[in-house]
Amino acid sequence: MASSSSSPVGPRGAGTSVGAAWSGAPYPVLVVDRDGGIVDLNDVARTLLPGVARGDRLHDAVPGWLTEAHRLLARGPQESAPGHRSGSLGDRVFDAHPTASDDGDVVWWLVDDTDRRLAREALRSEQERTGILAEVSSALLSSLNVTRCMELTAHMAADHLADAAVVIAPAQGRRHPLTYACKDGAVLQANRVIDPATVPGLAEALRGFPPVPTRWINPDDIPPWAVPAGFAGPLGSVIVTPLPGHGVPAGALMLLRSSTERAFSEGEEIFARLFAARAGAALSAARMYAEQADITATLMRELLPPTLTQVHGVEYAGSYRPARDNERVGGDFYDVHPGTDPSHESLVVLGDVAGKGLEAAVLTGKIRNTLHALLPLAGDHEQMLNLLNSALLTSHHTRFATLVLASALRRAGRVHLRLTSAGHPPPLVVRRNGTVEEVATRGTLVGAMPSVIAETTETVLAPGETCLLYTDGITEARGGPMGGELFGDRRLRQALSECGGLPAEAVVERVQMLAAQWIGGGRHDDMATVAVSAPKSGALRVVNGDVPIDGSEIWHRRKG
Repeated sequence: MASSSSSPVGPRGAGTSVGAAWSGAPYPVLVVDRDGGIVDLNDVARTLLPGVARGDRLHDAVPGWLTEAHRLLARGPQESAPGHRSGSLGDRVFDAHPTASDDGDVVWWLVDDTDRRLAREALRSEQERTGILAEVSSALLSSLNVTRCMELTAHMAADHLADAAVVIAPAQGRRHPLTYACKDGAVLQANRVIDPATVPGLAEALRGFPPVPTRWINPDDIPPWAVPAGFAGPLGSVIVTPLPGHGVPAGALMLLRSSTERAFSEGEEIFARLFAARAGAALSAARMYAEQADITATLMRELLPPTLTQVHGVEYAGSYRPARDNERVGGDFYDVHPGTDPSHESLVVLGDVAGKGLEAAVLTGKIRNTLHALLPLAGDHEQMLNLLNSALLTSHHTRFATLVLASALRRAGRVHLRLTSAGHPPPLVVRRNGTVEEVATRGTLVGAMPSVIAETTETVLAPGETCLLYTDGITEARGGPMGGELFGDRRLRQALSECGGLPAEAVVERVQMLAAQWIGGGRHDDMATVAVSAPKSGALRVVNGDVPIDGSEIWHRRKG
């Protein structure tokens, strides 16, 4: 470095080497010789290090980190680490940048790095918290199970926010579902009768009120039920915050920290509320989903076709396949309404509502309920259909339906059927020898015209014979080698001709299997089938009676 003899404040060696600019620098500057003696310092350095003067030893005036940095630099560049050094002076952090002269003196420029470090730490902390919140949202929103959400909330709160966490759900009756978690420990759940008033701020948090500051909560007031088993050390600091939901509080969150750790800071309280807001939203969504799933399941049970079996000596079997594999209900439906006793007819209903999916399923539910109410009039099919027609015309639905009604009664080992079609494909009867007969019943649609005109036809099934009711989803199923050919009436009749003498369940399974094979993976309409069969053998018994009686006796008793 060039020497500057005109420097008014230049000290020996270093001053003449680096010029006078350092004396007016806004940073503290120390000039130190190679032996560790302070040659000079500027006014800013004197303010930072009061009592330090020229001639003092560096190790007596500054912290060890700067003394060690100077010692290494004085021994030669090969001994010193590259770049600047940093450390604390008082309550501030400084970066020390050396400028060495040819005579061995070193000018140490001390740059205050405290604010930058604080900003960087705040940014790092904020990024970490943002990452935690993103992780919480991703984990919680990926599950719509209430129990799983509570477990994840307690587990993640204990891992990221405190030493332990407790999630208190709204009361179910007299008990509150509780979820406990300790850092790096197992998550435990319990249902307990608790008094929220025993925890400061908990009763308010469960009602959705803002949390009380943690400094207002005395850890000694926390009851034993609120501390997870395995919590290490005495309780030192507590946060109680609500879990906000969608209009209704989703519960409350308690965060516990041991007395061996520092107390929760104001920033941690704020972050706990942000965490609780994410967790509360997920818990609320999971509860809403669970409630809707329960409602859907309840309604679905009413919309699903019933399981059919033998009733009053007559075999019934049904099968239903919705148009979409991801749906369970649609526009096709069937029901069997047993007679009050073996001497009364049972009513079989199979129908097809225009359209498919949930909207069509809702109308099927209305039709099924209406027909159930009209059962006392089942002796007159046409009257039943007209009353149903009036109910559909006065509703907000704009869809129509086709129906076939069958009243079945067993007598003398045979099944006597009365069949009425309302715009529906005619029923087919399979005799024991494989002959397939069409039942000549015709009628108009239901829900389309002011009245229904229908023709009722009677037939008799001998033991081993079956009457098949089906929807047009069977005959109009498209598939085959080219993918566009209808299954059709001819193939259905051919399939039934091979079912002579088979029980009702085997007949419907055979028809549905062949139709499914025909369409392959292609699209199709709802497909429903119901088979009514006369059993091959077996005497009919009176309910709770001891004497087998013939169906003809029952019929004559009814007529007599």
